[in-house]
Amino acid sequence: MSYFNLQETNNRIGKVVKLLNDKNVDIAVIYFDELNVANGWYLTGWCGQFEKGAVLVGRDGTTMLLGGPESEPFAKQSSAISDTRCFKVFMVPDEEYPLATIIGFPELFAELNAKFPVKRVGLVGTSDMPYAVHQDLVKGFEGCDVVDLTDEYLKFRYVKSDWEVEQARQATQLCYKAYKAMMEKVKAGNKEFEVAAAGEAVCRANGANSFAYQTIVGSGVRSNAVVPTATNKVMENGEMVMLGIAPRINGYAGTFGHTVPVSGEYSAEQRKCLIDMIEVMKVTKDMLKIGISGKQIDAEGRKLYEKGGYLKYMVCPFAHTMGLMEAEAPFFGPNSEDVLEKNMIVNVDVSFFGHPTLHGLRVETCYVITENGAEPLCPEFEEELFNYIK
Repeated sequence: MSYFNLQETNNRIGKVVKLLNDKNVDIAVIYFDELNVANGWYLTGWCGQFEKGAVLVGRDGTTMLLGGPESEPFAKQSSAISDTRCFKVFMVPDEEYPLATIIGFPELFAELNAKFPVKRVGLVGTSDMPYAVHQDLVKGFEGCDVVDLTDEYLKFRYVKSDWEVEQARQATQLCYKAYKAMMEKVKAGNKEFEVAAAGEAVCRANGANSFAYQTIVGSGVRSNAVVPTATNKVMENGEMVMLGIAPRINGYAGTFGHTVPVSGEYSAEQRKCLIDMIEVMKVTKDMLKIGISGKQIDAEGRKLYEKGGYLKYMVCPFAHTMGLMEAEAPFFGPNSEDVLEKNMIVNVDVSFFGHPTLHGLRVETCYVITENGAEPLCPEFEEELFNYIK
């Protein structure tokens, strides 16, 4: 079983080849690791364990997967790009593989130059790349101009294909199943990790290949942590608990966010604040139309925050895109000039943190931008959320 779609992969490699030729760059080296998985996964549908790596694309369409020897057999089985080379700089430090063929960037440089001259090298993921990897690469391509192509490459991921939208839709609908299972465990006396385990089990049993963030379960004051991962804290009546999970289907994330009462009943104060946040959600959703800018989206929700006295507790803007990561560029904040385009996937994520009595609260769900506005990726969860308190 592999997680890539070969037609998608070929289309994406074609975009990179075009970029290289437009910029007069001979090769792109696209860095990834287990934390920064998305740029590599975009071309391979794969990420190794333990070791770092990079995808190489040449302006002639040459592709290679650069990594370490432990991940190499896995890559040959499961990656869309399976022509591999192993490098010490990508390996686990001090690990030894006596039977592996390990090369350096000078050897790769020589191999590539036998096919076509390499004079300009484009890097992707420069803010994620460790210093040692960067230095090794630059020294290995001595005499070449090195340019940063990260921004141009990231823009390939802004607008999704229909196939990508479908993966995100399945992942978001899986979140609804996870949410139902998690709610069964939200009871006084239970521990937060029991709630997380229930949601994660449902996701794995229904095909999730990984999670885009560690499952969020934060009860009482722990909801102030913005993205609190589950602990052994015991939930108590009177508290609210913040929930969130982000399964990936074929690498593409879905998510949900909700904040629910441990007792099953909201207090009057909890009820009012949740209603206020859902109203911001509805207003923000209504702004999700082709051509609308981030600052326009943010301004409407901000008016309601100011009216309700929540601005001083606001940490995050209300909308961002989602794809291989649960939160990825563009982010539609108060200074954003980015505009919505058809087939962008946008999360409406409404929250506050640092409240003196309620601590933190979040509601979140996902939409795809269509010619008719925002279409929920999980209509069942949107309906339940929008009508949660009647």
